[in-house]
Amino acid sequence: MDQDRETGSLLDPKYDAAGLITAVVTDHVSGELLMVAHMNAEAMERTTATGEAHFWSRSRGRLWRKGETSGNVLRVEEMRIDCDQDALWLRVTATGPACHTGKRSCFYRRIEQGRLQRDE
Repeated sequence: MDQDRETGSLLDPKYDAAGLITAVVTDHVSGELLMVAHMNAEAMERTTATGEAHFWSRSRGRLWRKGETSGNVLRVEEMRIDCDQDALWLRVTATGPACHTGKRSCFYRRIEQGRLQRDE
């Protein structure tokens, strides 16, 4: 166990080989899971500096601020990191849908008997 990383007060994120850390995003009031994304060091810095969620888009290969085109910004109320500092939890206030499909959450489908069922 890395005592400093796992029980200390120094922020020392453990990025993966691609320089990313997983970020789980929930509504700060209801606790509803809204999305899962990835951050690099710059995304974490910008999120902390602005209070708005920034992520690294693996598909676009660039940094992006959630809501930069849609207007559906995620205002970060609290950011936490897990014990070994390889995953983040962002508790947010969403100004609109979190999902690019227009759904409130990216997790709007259940897996039932090998098929997808939509929550409507």
